[in-house]
Amino acid sequence: MASSASIVVCGAGIAGVAVAHELAVVHGWRNVVLVEAGDPLALTSDKSTECYRNWWPDRAMVALMNRSIDRLETLAVRSANRIRLNRRGYLYATADPQRAEQWRSQTFEAVTHGVGPLRIHDRTDADYRSTTGHDWQTAPIGVDLLLDQDLIRRHFPALSPRTVAVLHVRRAGWLSAQQLGALLLEEARAAGVTLLRGKVTAVNQTGGRVNAVMVATTSGNMSIQTPYFVNAAGPYLAEVGDLIGIDLPVHHQVHLKAAFADPLGVVPRDAPLLIWGDPIELNWNDRERDDLNADPATAWLTKPLPPGVHCRPEGEGSSRQALLLWDYHPHNQQNRNAQFPVPLDDSFFEVALRGMSVMLPGLVNYLERLPRAYLDGGYYTCTPENRPLIGPLPVEGTFVIGALAGYGIMAALAAAELLVRHMIGGSLPAYAAAFHPNRYHDPNYLLQLAHWSDSGQL
Repeated sequence: MASSASIVVCGAGIAGVAVAHELAVVHGWRNVVLVEAGDPLALTSDKSTECYRNWWPDRAMVALMNRSIDRLETLAVRSANRIRLNRRGYLYATADPQRAEQWRSQTFEAVTHGVGPLRIHDRTDADYRSTTGHDWQTAPIGVDLLLDQDLIRRHFPALSPRTVAVLHVRRAGWLSAQQLGALLLEEARAAGVTLLRGKVTAVNQTGGRVNAVMVATTSGNMSIQTPYFVNAAGPYLAEVGDLIGIDLPVHHQVHLKAAFADPLGVVPRDAPLLIWGDPIELNWNDRERDDLNADPATAWLTKPLPPGVHCRPEGEGSSRQALLLWDYHPHNQQNRNAQFPVPLDDSFFEVALRGMSVMLPGLVNYLERLPRAYLDGGYYTCTPENRPLIGPLPVEGTFVIGALAGYGIMAALAAAELLVRHMIGGSLPAYAAAFHPNRYHDPNYLLQLAHWSDSGQL
Protein backbone atom coordinates (compact mmCIF):
# COMPACT_ATOMS: atom_id res chain seq x y z
CA MET A 1 0.00 0.00 0.00
CA ALA A 2 1.40 3.41 -0.91
CA SER A 3 0.23 6.96 -0.39
CA SER A 4 1.58 10.47 -0.11
CA ALA A 5 1.32 13.36 2.32
CA SER A 6 2.47 16.95 2.46
CA ILE A 7 3.81 16.15 5.93
CA VAL A 8 3.78 13.24 8.37
CA VAL A 9 3.61 14.04 12.10
CA CYS A 10 4.60 11.14 14.35
CA GLY A 11 2.71 11.20 17.63
CA ALA A 12 -0.81 12.37 18.50
CA GLY A 13 -0.07 13.62 21.98
CA ILE A 14 -0.70 17.27 22.71
CA ALA A 15 2.45 18.37 20.82
CA GLY A 16 1.66 16.44 17.65
CA VAL A 17 -2.00 17.43 17.68
CA ALA A 18 -1.03 21.09 18.18
CA VAL A 19 1.36 20.89 15.21
CA ALA A 20 -1.30 19.31 12.98
CA HIS A 21 -3.76 22.01 14.06
CA GLU A 22 -1.25 24.79 13.40
CA LEU A 23 -0.48 23.46 9.94
CA ALA A 24 -4.02 22.71 8.78
CA VAL A 25 -6.18 25.23 10.63
CA VAL A 26 -3.87 28.22 10.97
CA HIS A 27 -1.78 27.87 7.79
CA GLY A 28 -4.12 25.94 5.52
CA TRP A 29 -1.86 22.96 4.75
CA ARG A 30 -3.61 20.06 3.11
CA ASN A 31 -2.89 16.34 3.25
CA VAL A 32 -1.42 16.42 6.76
CA VAL A 33 -1.09 12.91 8.22
CA LEU A 34 -0.92 12.41 11.98
CA VAL A 35 0.36 8.93 12.93
CA GLU A 36 -0.41 7.44 16.34
CA ALA A 37 0.11 3.86 17.48
CA GLY A 38 -2.45 4.07 20.29
CA ASP A 39 -5.31 6.39 21.15
CA PRO A 40 -4.74 10.11 20.57
CA LEU A 41 -3.85 12.17 23.64
CA ALA A 42 -3.79 9.06 25.83
CA LEU A 43 -0.17 8.10 26.51
CA THR A 44 1.09 10.93 28.72
CA SER A 45 -1.05 13.93 27.72
CA ASP A 46 -3.97 12.65 29.78
CA LYS A 47 -1.75 12.16 32.86
CA SER A 48 -1.22 15.90 33.18
CA THR A 49 -1.80 18.05 36.25
CA GLU A 50 -3.43 20.32 33.63
CA CYS A 51 -1.69 23.37 35.05
CA TYR A 52 0.07 26.30 33.39
CA ARG A 53 2.37 29.12 34.54
CA ASN A 54 4.65 31.80 33.22
CA TRP A 55 6.90 31.46 36.28
CA TRP A 56 10.19 30.04 34.98
CA PRO A 57 13.85 30.62 35.87
CA ASP A 58 14.99 31.99 32.51
CA ARG A 59 13.83 34.62 30.05
CA ALA A 60 13.35 32.25 27.09
CA MET A 61 11.00 29.93 28.98
CA VAL A 62 9.01 32.88 30.32
CA ALA A 63 8.63 34.26 26.79
CA LEU A 64 7.56 30.88 25.37
CA MET A 65 4.99 30.39 28.11
CA ASN A 66 3.65 33.94 27.85
CA ARG A 67 3.07 33.37 24.14
CA SER A 68 1.42 30.01 24.76
CA ILE A 69 -0.82 31.45 27.48
CA ASP A 70 -1.78 34.27 25.10
CA ARG A 71 -2.96 31.64 22.64
CA LEU A 72 -4.72 29.57 25.33
CA GLU A 73 -6.63 32.66 26.41
CA THR A 74 -7.60 33.42 22.81
CA LEU A 75 -8.82 29.85 22.43
CA ALA A 76 -10.76 30.10 25.69
CA VAL A 77 -12.57 33.22 24.45
CA ARG A 78 -13.22 31.74 21.00
CA SER A 79 -14.66 28.50 22.45
CA ALA A 80 -16.73 30.07 25.26
CA ASN A 81 -14.09 28.63 27.58
CA ARG A 82 -14.69 25.05 26.59
CA ILE A 83 -11.16 24.37 27.87
CA ARG A 84 -12.21 25.53 31.40
CA LEU A 85 -9.25 27.88 31.80
CA ASN A 86 -8.83 29.61 35.15
CA ARG A 87 -6.17 31.92 36.56
CA ARG A 88 -6.08 30.96 40.22
CA GLY A 89 -2.30 30.92 40.18
CA TYR A 90 0.44 28.92 41.83
CA LEU A 91 0.95 29.51 45.55
CA TYR A 92 4.41 28.68 46.91
CA ALA A 93 4.74 28.70 50.71
CA THR A 94 7.71 28.54 53.08
CA ALA A 95 8.43 28.35 56.80
CA ASP A 96 12.05 29.46 56.26
CA PRO A 97 12.75 33.23 56.61
CA GLN A 98 15.89 32.84 54.48
CA ARG A 99 13.88 31.32 51.66
CA ALA A 100 11.44 34.22 51.93
CA GLU A 101 14.32 36.61 51.33
CA GLN A 102 15.50 34.50 48.40
CA TRP A 103 12.03 34.75 46.90
CA ARG A 104 12.13 38.51 47.27
CA SER A 105 15.29 38.72 45.15
CA GLN A 106 14.06 36.09 42.68
CA THR A 107 10.83 37.96 42.05
CA PHE A 108 12.71 41.13 41.15
CA GLU A 109 14.68 39.12 38.58
CA ALA A 110 11.53 37.39 37.33
CA VAL A 111 9.91 40.75 36.64
CA THR A 112 12.77 41.59 34.27
CA HIS A 113 12.11 38.27 32.50
CA GLY A 114 8.51 39.24 31.78
CA VAL A 115 6.33 37.52 34.39
CA GLY A 116 4.47 40.76 35.10
CA PRO A 117 4.41 43.29 37.93
CA LEU A 118 5.54 42.53 41.47
CA ARG A 119 3.47 43.42 44.53
CA ILE A 120 5.04 42.97 47.97
CA HIS A 121 2.60 42.78 50.89
CA ASP A 122 4.38 43.17 54.22
CA ARG A 123 1.55 44.73 56.24
CA THR A 124 -1.65 43.22 57.62
CA ASP A 125 -3.76 45.82 55.82
CA ALA A 126 -2.05 45.28 52.46
CA ASP A 127 -4.28 45.34 49.39
CA TYR A 128 -4.04 41.72 48.22
CA ARG A 129 -6.58 40.25 45.79
CA SER A 130 -7.49 36.58 45.99
CA THR A 131 -8.88 34.75 42.97
CA THR A 132 -11.56 32.08 42.69
CA GLY A 133 -13.54 30.31 40.00
CA HIS A 134 -12.91 30.45 36.26
CA ASP A 135 -13.18 34.20 35.70
CA TRP A 136 -9.59 34.43 34.47
CA GLN A 137 -10.16 37.62 32.49
CA THR A 138 -10.49 39.76 35.61
CA ALA A 139 -7.76 38.03 37.63
CA PRO A 140 -4.46 39.85 38.10
CA ILE A 141 -1.15 38.94 36.48
CA GLY A 142 2.36 39.27 37.87
CA VAL A 143 3.44 38.10 41.31
CA ASP A 144 2.31 38.78 44.87
CA LEU A 145 4.75 38.17 47.72
CA LEU A 146 3.00 38.04 51.12
CA LEU A 147 5.38 38.54 54.05
CA ASP A 148 2.96 39.41 56.84
CA GLN A 149 1.85 36.31 58.74
CA ASP A 150 -1.49 37.76 59.82
CA LEU A 151 -2.26 38.59 56.20
CA ILE A 152 -1.28 35.07 55.16
CA ARG A 153 -3.51 33.50 57.82
CA ARG A 154 -6.44 35.69 56.81
CA HIS A 155 -6.30 34.67 53.16
CA PHE A 156 -4.92 31.12 53.54
CA PRO A 157 -6.07 29.76 56.92
CA ALA A 158 -5.52 26.14 55.85
CA LEU A 159 -1.75 26.62 55.57
CA SER A 160 0.68 25.59 58.29
CA PRO A 161 0.89 28.23 61.05
CA ARG A 162 4.66 28.06 60.56
CA THR A 163 4.29 29.70 57.13
CA VAL A 164 6.25 32.97 57.02
CA ALA A 165 5.84 33.85 53.34
CA VAL A 166 3.80 32.91 50.31
CA LEU A 167 4.60 33.67 46.70
CA HIS A 168 1.48 33.86 44.53
CA VAL A 169 2.31 33.57 40.84
CA ARG A 170 -0.73 35.04 39.12
CA ARG A 171 -0.48 34.29 35.39
CA ALA A 172 -0.98 30.64 36.20
CA GLY A 173 -3.73 28.15 36.95
CA TRP A 174 -5.18 25.15 35.18
CA LEU A 175 -7.52 24.03 32.43
CA SER A 176 -9.09 20.89 30.98
CA ALA A 177 -6.28 19.18 29.09
CA GLN A 178 -8.78 16.69 27.67
CA GLN A 179 -10.94 19.46 26.25
CA LEU A 180 -7.94 21.36 24.90
CA GLY A 181 -6.67 18.30 23.06
CA ALA A 182 -10.12 17.31 21.85
CA LEU A 183 -10.85 20.80 20.51
CA LEU A 184 -7.54 20.99 18.63
CA LEU A 185 -7.97 17.51 17.18
CA GLU A 186 -11.58 18.12 16.14
CA GLU A 187 -10.66 21.33 14.33
CA ALA A 188 -7.60 19.73 12.74
CA ARG A 189 -9.60 16.80 11.39
CA ALA A 190 -12.33 19.16 10.15
CA ALA A 191 -9.57 20.98 8.24
CA GLY A 192 -8.53 17.75 6.57
CA VAL A 193 -5.93 16.21 8.88
CA THR A 194 -5.86 12.42 8.61
CA LEU A 195 -5.35 10.46 11.84
CA LEU A 196 -3.63 7.20 10.93
CA ARG A 197 -3.46 4.39 13.48
CA GLY A 198 -0.04 2.80 13.19
CA LYS A 199 3.58 2.81 14.23
CA VAL A 200 6.33 4.60 12.34
CA THR A 201 8.96 1.94 11.59
CA ALA A 202 11.32 3.77 9.21
CA VAL A 203 12.08 7.22 7.87
CA ASN A 204 13.60 6.88 4.41
CA GLN A 205 16.11 9.37 3.03
CA THR A 206 17.69 10.19 -0.29
CA GLY A 207 20.66 12.52 -0.50
CA GLY A 208 20.28 13.70 3.07
CA ARG A 209 16.57 14.49 2.73
CA VAL A 210 13.50 12.62 3.92
CA ASN A 211 11.36 11.18 1.13
CA ALA A 212 9.11 8.56 2.72
CA VAL A 213 7.86 7.23 6.03
CA MET A 214 7.06 3.57 6.67
CA VAL A 215 4.09 2.89 8.95
CA ALA A 216 2.97 -0.48 10.31
CA THR A 217 -0.82 -0.67 10.63
CA THR A 218 -3.23 -3.45 11.51
CA SER A 219 -4.01 -3.84 7.81
CA GLY A 220 -0.40 -3.95 6.70
CA ASN A 221 2.65 -1.80 6.07
CA MET A 222 2.31 1.57 4.36
CA SER A 223 4.88 3.68 2.58
CA ILE A 224 3.90 7.35 2.73
CA GLN A 225 5.80 9.56 0.32
CA THR A 226 6.47 12.90 1.98
CA PRO A 227 9.02 15.74 1.95
CA TYR A 228 8.47 16.56 5.64
CA PHE A 229 8.50 14.55 8.85
CA VAL A 230 7.93 15.77 12.42
CA ASN A 231 9.06 13.77 15.43
CA ALA A 232 6.45 14.57 18.07
CA ALA A 233 6.65 11.15 19.69
CA GLY A 234 6.66 12.23 23.35
CA PRO A 235 8.31 9.52 25.46
CA TYR A 236 9.36 7.76 22.24
CA LEU A 237 11.21 10.84 21.01
CA ALA A 238 14.64 9.17 21.19
CA GLU A 239 13.50 5.96 19.48
CA VAL A 240 11.98 7.89 16.58
CA GLY A 241 15.12 10.02 16.46
CA ASP A 242 17.09 6.81 15.97
CA LEU A 243 14.97 6.05 12.89
CA ILE A 244 16.24 9.30 11.38
CA GLY A 245 19.78 8.54 12.50
CA ILE A 246 19.89 11.35 15.05
CA ASP A 247 20.73 10.89 18.73
CA LEU A 248 18.48 13.22 20.70
CA PRO A 249 19.77 14.27 24.16
CA VAL A 250 16.74 13.25 26.20
CA HIS A 251 15.98 11.12 29.22
CA HIS A 252 12.82 10.14 31.08
CA GLN A 253 11.58 10.59 34.62
CA VAL A 254 8.51 8.90 36.06
CA HIS A 255 6.09 11.33 37.71
CA LEU A 256 3.07 10.01 39.59
CA LYS A 257 -0.24 11.64 40.50
CA ALA A 258 -2.86 10.65 43.05
CA ALA A 259 -6.50 11.68 43.01
CA PHE A 260 -8.40 11.28 46.28
CA ALA A 261 -11.62 12.36 47.96
CA ASP A 262 -11.27 15.14 50.55
CA PRO A 263 -14.58 15.00 52.47
CA LEU A 264 -13.14 17.12 55.30
CA GLY A 265 -12.48 19.97 52.88
CA VAL A 266 -8.84 20.33 53.89
CA VAL A 267 -7.86 21.44 50.39
CA PRO A 268 -9.85 24.67 49.93
CA ARG A 269 -12.12 24.41 46.90
CA ASP A 270 -11.10 27.88 45.70
CA ALA A 271 -7.38 27.37 46.28
CA PRO A 272 -4.60 27.99 43.77
CA LEU A 273 -2.15 25.19 43.05
CA LEU A 274 -0.50 24.80 46.48
CA ILE A 275 3.26 24.10 46.60
CA TRP A 276 5.53 23.70 49.64
CA GLY A 277 8.89 25.34 49.00
CA ASP A 278 11.00 23.77 51.78
CA PRO A 279 12.67 20.37 52.17
CA ILE A 280 10.41 17.98 54.08
CA GLU A 281 10.92 15.47 56.88
CA LEU A 282 7.99 13.09 57.02
CA ASN A 283 6.04 12.71 60.27
CA TRP A 284 6.63 9.02 60.97
CA ASN A 285 6.06 7.73 64.49
CA ASP A 286 8.94 5.98 66.28
CA ARG A 287 7.87 2.47 65.27
CA GLU A 288 7.39 3.43 61.63
CA ARG A 289 10.74 5.22 61.56
CA ASP A 290 12.51 2.20 63.05
CA ASP A 291 10.90 -0.13 60.52
CA LEU A 292 11.91 2.11 57.62
CA ASN A 293 15.48 2.49 58.87
CA ALA A 294 15.82 -1.29 59.24
CA ASP A 295 15.59 -1.71 55.45
CA PRO A 296 18.22 0.02 53.26
CA ALA A 297 15.63 0.22 50.47
CA THR A 298 13.36 2.47 52.59
CA ALA A 299 15.74 4.17 55.01
CA TRP A 300 15.93 7.21 52.73
CA LEU A 301 12.29 7.98 53.56
CA THR A 302 13.37 9.03 57.06
CA LYS A 303 15.78 11.63 55.68
CA PRO A 304 14.91 15.13 54.43
CA LEU A 305 13.12 14.94 51.09
CA PRO A 306 13.09 17.61 48.39
CA PRO A 307 10.63 20.51 48.28
CA GLY A 308 7.90 20.74 45.70
CA VAL A 309 5.01 18.61 47.00
CA HIS A 310 1.88 20.14 45.51
CA CYS A 311 -1.85 19.69 45.26
CA ARG A 312 -4.96 21.40 43.97
CA PRO A 313 -8.72 20.94 44.11
CA GLU A 314 -10.17 18.98 41.23
CA GLY A 315 -13.65 19.31 39.78
CA GLU A 316 -16.38 21.87 40.30
CA GLY A 317 -19.67 22.22 42.10
CA SER A 318 -19.97 19.68 44.90
CA SER A 319 -16.76 17.85 44.00
CA ARG A 320 -14.43 17.00 46.90
CA GLN A 321 -11.66 15.55 44.77
CA ALA A 322 -8.07 16.72 45.07
CA LEU A 323 -4.94 15.98 43.05
CA LEU A 324 -1.62 15.33 44.79
CA LEU A 325 1.87 15.22 43.23
CA TRP A 326 5.46 15.10 44.41
CA ASP A 327 8.70 14.08 42.73
CA TYR A 328 10.35 13.00 45.98
CA HIS A 329 12.19 9.86 44.92
CA PRO A 330 15.99 10.25 44.88
CA HIS A 331 16.25 7.49 42.27
CA ASN A 332 14.13 9.32 39.70
CA GLN A 333 17.12 9.81 37.46
CA GLN A 334 17.94 9.53 33.79
CA ASN A 335 16.44 6.64 31.83
CA ARG A 336 16.57 6.69 28.05
CA ASN A 337 13.81 4.17 27.43
CA ALA A 338 10.23 4.57 28.58
CA GLN A 339 8.37 1.56 29.96
CA PHE A 340 4.63 1.11 29.52
CA PRO A 341 2.51 0.69 31.45
CA VAL A 342 4.25 3.23 33.67
CA PRO A 343 5.55 1.54 36.85
CA LEU A 344 3.46 2.69 39.80
CA ASP A 345 4.51 2.87 43.45
CA ASP A 346 1.92 1.65 45.95
CA SER A 347 3.49 3.79 48.68
CA PHE A 348 3.29 7.02 46.66
CA PHE A 349 -0.03 8.26 48.00
CA GLU A 350 0.87 7.84 51.66
CA VAL A 351 4.30 9.43 51.22
CA ALA A 352 2.92 12.35 49.22
CA LEU A 353 0.02 12.83 51.65
CA ARG A 354 2.45 12.97 54.58
CA GLY A 355 4.54 15.46 52.66
CA MET A 356 1.56 17.65 51.80
CA SER A 357 0.42 17.60 55.43
CA VAL A 358 3.45 19.75 56.25
CA MET A 359 1.80 22.54 54.22
CA LEU A 360 -1.82 21.60 54.98
CA PRO A 361 -1.84 20.15 58.55
CA GLY A 362 -5.48 19.14 58.24
CA LEU A 363 -4.42 16.28 55.95
CA VAL A 364 -2.98 14.51 59.01
CA ASN A 365 -6.56 13.46 59.77
CA TYR A 366 -6.40 11.08 56.80
CA LEU A 367 -3.21 9.28 57.84
CA GLU A 368 -4.82 7.00 60.40
CA ARG A 369 -7.05 5.50 57.72
CA LEU A 370 -5.92 6.41 54.23
CA PRO A 371 -8.64 7.34 51.75
CA ARG A 372 -8.86 5.34 48.57
CA ALA A 373 -6.74 7.03 45.92
CA TYR A 374 -6.59 6.67 42.17
CA LEU A 375 -2.96 6.55 41.08
CA ASP A 376 -1.61 7.15 37.60
CA GLY A 377 1.52 8.55 36.08
CA GLY A 378 3.49 9.44 33.03
CA TYR A 379 6.96 10.35 31.88
CA TYR A 380 8.65 13.69 31.82
CA THR A 381 10.83 13.51 28.71
CA CYS A 382 13.62 15.96 29.49
CA THR A 383 16.71 17.54 28.00
CA PRO A 384 19.67 18.11 30.37
CA GLU A 385 18.57 21.68 31.18
CA ASN A 386 14.82 21.01 30.87
CA ARG A 387 14.32 23.22 27.83
CA PRO A 388 12.33 21.68 24.96
CA LEU A 389 13.56 20.62 21.54
CA ILE A 390 11.76 22.63 18.86
CA GLY A 391 13.12 23.03 15.36
CA PRO A 392 14.78 21.45 12.33
CA LEU A 393 17.04 18.40 12.51
CA PRO A 394 20.17 17.79 10.41
CA VAL A 395 18.32 15.59 7.92
CA GLU A 396 16.60 18.00 5.55
CA GLY A 397 12.83 17.96 5.91
CA THR A 398 12.85 16.52 9.43
CA PHE A 399 11.83 18.40 12.56
CA VAL A 400 11.38 17.74 16.26
CA ILE A 401 8.99 19.04 18.89
CA GLY A 402 9.37 17.39 22.26
CA ALA A 403 11.08 17.11 25.63
CA LEU A 404 8.16 19.14 26.98
CA ALA A 405 8.95 17.77 30.42
CA GLY A 406 5.71 18.07 32.36
CA TYR A 407 4.76 21.32 30.64
CA GLY A 408 3.42 20.05 27.33
CA ILE A 409 -0.15 21.17 27.96
CA MET A 410 0.85 24.72 28.80
CA ALA A 411 3.53 25.05 26.08
CA ALA A 412 1.97 23.18 23.16
CA LEU A 413 0.35 26.09 21.33
CA ALA A 414 3.47 28.29 21.29
CA ALA A 415 5.76 25.32 20.65
CA ALA A 416 3.70 24.27 17.61
CA GLU A 417 3.63 27.84 16.32
CA LEU A 418 7.42 28.06 16.63
CA LEU A 419 7.98 24.73 14.88
CA VAL A 420 5.77 25.67 11.94
CA ARG A 421 7.57 28.99 11.59
CA HIS A 422 10.80 27.02 11.22
CA MET A 423 9.11 24.89 8.56
CA ILE A 424 7.70 27.70 6.45
CA GLY A 425 10.64 30.07 6.86
CA GLY A 426 8.64 32.56 8.88
CA SER A 427 10.07 35.16 11.21
CA LEU A 428 11.31 33.59 14.43
CA PRO A 429 10.79 34.98 17.94
CA ALA A 430 13.79 35.90 20.07
CA TYR A 431 13.41 32.70 22.11
CA ALA A 432 13.73 30.36 19.11
CA ALA A 433 17.48 29.80 19.49
CA ALA A 434 17.07 28.68 23.12
CA PHE A 435 15.04 25.66 21.98
CA HIS A 436 16.73 24.85 18.66
CA PRO A 437 18.18 21.31 18.63
CA ASN A 438 21.53 22.60 17.35
CA ARG A 439 22.22 24.47 20.58
CA TYR A 440 24.17 21.47 21.87
CA HIS A 441 26.77 22.05 19.15
CA ASP A 442 27.57 25.51 20.54
CA PRO A 443 30.63 25.36 22.88
CA ASN A 444 29.45 28.47 24.73
CA TYR A 445 26.06 26.89 25.37
CA LEU A 446 27.67 23.69 26.61
CA LEU A 447 29.74 25.75 29.03
CA GLN A 448 26.58 27.44 30.26
CA LEU A 449 24.90 24.04 30.54
CA ALA A 450 27.66 22.78 32.84
CA HIS A 451 26.63 25.42 35.38
CA TRP A 452 22.86 25.15 34.97
CA SER A 453 21.28 25.22 38.42
CA ASP A 454 17.48 25.55 38.15
CA SER A 455 15.31 23.54 35.77
CA GLY A 456 12.06 25.13 36.94
CA GLN A 457 10.57 21.64 37.14
CA LEU A 458 7.84 20.59 39.55
